[in-house]
Amino acid sequence: MPPTYPIVLRVQGRPCLVVGGGPVAARKAADLLECGASLTVVAPELGSALKALAAGTAEGSLRVERRPYRAGEAAAYRLVVTATGVEKVDRLVAADAEAAGVWVNCADDPDHCTFLLPSVHRDGPVSISVSTGGASPALAAWLRRRVGESLGAHLDLLATLLEDGRRALRLAGRPTTTVDWAGLLDGDLPTLVAEGREDEARRLVDDAVAVALGPGSLER
Repeated sequence: MPPTYPIVLRVQGRPCLVVGGGPVAARKAADLLECGASLTVVAPELGSALKALAAGTAEGSLRVERRPYRAGEAAAYRLVVTATGVEKVDRLVAADAEAAGVWVNCADDPDHCTFLLPSVHRDGPVSISVSTGGASPALAAWLRRRVGESLGAHLDLLATLLEDGRRALRLAGRPTTTVDWAGLLDGDLPTLVAEGREDEARRLVDDAVAVALGPGSLER
């Protein structure tokens, strides 16, 4: 098999479908809701995890339909996940989605997926994804935990500081490549952020942006 092509999808406000009512479907549904999807869940019966998710979700972002999947309905969505555990149903959902050109994930059946779901470590806007191409979800989760533990906290703040610097350059009409971001990250910036020295970290970014913009460009 060729290597997979990693991407990051923006699903906020877009119609997505999860087929299934068990714990696997509940995890997939929770992840989509966290990312702002307009989600529909279809299942004849709901397990306790999905019931709790439905009860704790704001009205309008999740629609639950307690019924079997209807042939062809996958075509109405932008992204589909099927996790019923019933091979005949999951294969039907996957085939319907593929025929309609809709991206589909068939849980525990990578041969019938058009996209695979990685194991994800999140910290604010930072998402670190690990995939084994469907070979071993357990290995992906183990690697994700190791990566998250090694990097530690504060990635959220680090990303925010760098975003602020890039925004200042764009507002000034300058390309963001005028700053050596890799040099900043290889220097003291991550350590200052990790130690909670936010003012010093911000000053490093501001100074780098000021050099790129020219003298007197940023006021302290």
